[in-house]
Amino acid sequence: MRPREAFLRGFLFGVGMFGAGVNWLYISMYEFGGMNLAASVTATAVVVAYLALFPGCVGFLSSRFGRAGGTAHFLCVIPSLWTLGEWVRSWLFSGFPWLNLGYSQTDTLLGGFAVVGGVFGLSALIAIMAGSLVLVCSGERRQRLVAMIVTVLLAAAAWSAGTLEWTRNTRVVLRATLVQGAVPQQLKWRDEQRLRSLEIYRKLTEPHWDSDIIVWPETAIPAFKHQVQDYLDGIANQAVANGADLYVGLPYLDPGRGEYFNSVFLLNRGETAYHKRHLVPFGEYLPLKSTLRAAFSFLQIPMSDFSAGRQAKPVIVGDNAIAGISICYEDTFGEEVIQALPESQILINVSNDAWFGDSAAPHQHLQMARMRSLETRRYLLRATNTGISAVIDDRGRILARSPQFAPAVLGGQVELIEGLTPYARFGNMPIVIAGFLGVLLPLRPFSRIRAPAP
Repeated sequence: MRPREAFLRGFLFGVGMFGAGVNWLYISMYEFGGMNLAASVTATAVVVAYLALFPGCVGFLSSRFGRAGGTAHFLCVIPSLWTLGEWVRSWLFSGFPWLNLGYSQTDTLLGGFAVVGGVFGLSALIAIMAGSLVLVCSGERRQRLVAMIVTVLLAAAAWSAGTLEWTRNTRVVLRATLVQGAVPQQLKWRDEQRLRSLEIYRKLTEPHWDSDIIVWPETAIPAFKHQVQDYLDGIANQAVANGADLYVGLPYLDPGRGEYFNSVFLLNRGETAYHKRHLVPFGEYLPLKSTLRAAFSFLQIPMSDFSAGRQAKPVIVGDNAIAGISICYEDTFGEEVIQALPESQILINVSNDAWFGDSAAPHQHLQMARMRSLETRRYLLRATNTGISAVIDDRGRILARSPQFAPAVLGGQVELIEGLTPYARFGNMPIVIAGFLGVLLPLRPFSRIRAPAP
């Protein structure tokens, strides 16, 4: 197959995959961002076309440099290119790590490999097995034998990794409560709704002050911190009186710098905050602001000029536990979540998936959050505005989950974990290096190199 044809096939595959998988992007632009339907659909199509370039490039490069039909082509070159494509997509232009192959394994025996290679390691594993299947179905006898051996060895290694104890369970069990106010996104930021929102969260929390950890979602309080300080002081006093670590999501205005942040505050004996570091372009900040401000002036997204936090580690030390914090889609970046380790004994994520309505996005986001537990072997508390809130154990299993679009209080027991998994220790680099080697070594220029004659 010629490189141009391989690119086209890969691109069309990407259009189908991302067109089906992230078409919900138009919802935030159309229903909440002030764009008309035609413009929001067009913008979504542009994003889908951009994302489809990555599988297109995988097809082009594998055809241009790989030895088509060879064992190494299916077991090294294509899987390595696919994995590197996912990795580049996760950081280029701020990154968009949706629909990685590895996320398909959260509920399988192969998912245990995440503790070693993270989601990209799982993607490589699945891509190699897919290449093995091609060889089993259409290869020569020797190729079929090699493919079957590789598949069995990889499956055994992945299963074994999942059975090993990489971390230490402290056996400290805490009671956690997640509060989901379910205030509709259309009403949330209206001035007349503010007091009702505050009352909703206060009433939902009232029966659960005996919990060790209480989490309110991202921007649960639709006001700057200084605007509701008396309210915060009141609930902080209740948290202290009951010995609870209360985490509250709300925006914070720095009076000195004039910057504002998307933040999580721990309200107990002394206020501690984490300010979101990885912001959503066009949603929370405008790239190239001086150039693009006029072009995107039609967007009507509240609080869309945040500054990025500068905290070295996303860690908050509470009275009852040390927590690794992520806000909204920060939990889709495994390399950022592990920055909270080894200090953090538990992970906390606050999100607002209401931007995407009743679509696949909240379900996809929950699955990605589960992968962070698999990679780090930590319990994760995920509190959202309108669902899906969840208590996730250190193997990525959902212990409790809330309904969507309804007020809910979710309770569960969590255990504090210490130590580092291989992925938490080394991050993505081992898989990335292996990916480059898997591409380079079987390439035609390298395969033609022969040792000099004696």
